[in-house]
Amino acid sequence: MPVEFVGHVGSRAGSDVVPQSGPIVDKDYIRNLAQSAEASGFDRLLIGAFSTIPDNNQIAAYVFQHTKTLGTMLAHRTGFLPPTMGARQLATLDHFAEGRLGVHVITGGTDEDQQRDGDFLDHDERYARTDEYLDVLKRVWTSNEPFDHEGKYYRFKGAFSTVKPYRPSGIPIYFGGSSDAAIEVAGKHADTFALWGESLAQTRETIAKVRASAARFGRADKIRFTLAFRPIVARTEPEAWARADQILEKVKASVARGGNFSNRSNGKLPMNVGSVRLREAAAQGRILDKRLWTEVAAVSGAGGNSTALVGTAEQVAESILDYHDIGVNNFLVRCFYPEEDTVTYGREVIPLVRAEIARREAAPLQAKAS
Repeated sequence: MPVEFVGHVGSRAGSDVVPQSGPIVDKDYIRNLAQSAEASGFDRLLIGAFSTIPDNNQIAAYVFQHTKTLGTMLAHRTGFLPPTMGARQLATLDHFAEGRLGVHVITGGTDEDQQRDGDFLDHDERYARTDEYLDVLKRVWTSNEPFDHEGKYYRFKGAFSTVKPYRPSGIPIYFGGSSDAAIEVAGKHADTFALWGESLAQTRETIAKVRASAARFGRADKIRFTLAFRPIVARTEPEAWARADQILEKVKASVARGGNFSNRSNGKLPMNVGSVRLREAAAQGRILDKRLWTEVAAVSGAGGNSTALVGTAEQVAESILDYHDIGVNNFLVRCFYPEEDTVTYGREVIPLVRAEIARREAAPLQAKAS
C-alpha cells in the first residue's frame, strides 16, 4: 500500500506555541496553507472538530475549492446528528471534492467538550453509539433500497439517500482510540486506525491488538495504520535539538498560564487511555528509540498529539521508515510552526521517505529481472 502523508490546518494562523492571529476564520491563511501543503507533497490535511471552534465541514469545502489533488482527513463527531443526515452531508461534500474526502470518526473528546454540545454519555456508551452510527452510515452509503433500523441509539423507517460517495470504493474511514472499546469498534469499521506518536514497542502492541480485533470481522488484511507526531527538523542535529529546547520552554510557559498545552480539567490530567500511554512512554525517558522526543508529553500531560521526531531531514526520515517497517503506512504531521514546518517537512522529509520506499519495493523486481 502506498505511504500517505497528512498535514493539519485550522481556521486561523497559530499553534500551541505560536499565538493565534487574524480573524477567527482566516480565508487567506486556510487557502495559503492548503496550497502550500499540496505543493509540498502532502496527501491530505486533518481538519479537527471541537465544540468551540468554526465548523470544519465549511473549512474542508473551502480547502477543496482552492486545491486540485489535496484530500482531507475531516474530523466527524458522532452523536450530534443522525447518521442518515451525516451520511448525506459527507457524501455530498465528497462529490464537490471529487472523491478527495476522508473522514476521521471522533467518538468523543473530554467530557467537558462533549457536554458543551449536549452529549452526556459515558466513555463506553459513546463507543457503542459510534458502532451503531457507523452501521447505519455505511448502509445509507451502500443501500439501493430504503431500509428500516431500530437499535439502542437510533431508529429509522425508510432510511435512504440518493447521494452516495463519489467513488465506488466509498469514503475512507479513519478511527482512533486506545481503549478496548475503541479498538473493538475500529476492528469492525476502520479503514485506517490512528495512533499518537508512541514508541516502536508500543506501536507494535497496538497494531497487534487492532489487527486481532479486525480479524474477528474478517478484515485483518484490510486495515491500515497512521501515526501522529510533531516534526522538528533542522539543518544539523544540534540545531534541531536546540529548537526542541526552545519549544519546550514555550510549552512550559503555556502550561503555567493554563494555555493550549495545559491539558488539565479541574486540575486533573486527562485519563483517556491514549494520554495515559503517552505519559507512560515519557516516563521511560526523554528520548525513546532513535529520536522520539517525549518531554512535551510529560510536561503537558499528553492531552493530544505531543511527541516529536527530532533531527535532520535524513534522521527523521530514517525514524519514519522504522515505523513503516512495522506496518505504519500513513503519517500525520501537526507542526509547532505550521506555515514554516509544512514547507520544510514537505521539501526535505517526504521525498526521502517516498524515494526509499520506492527503492525497497523495486529491489525484488530488479533482482528477479536479473
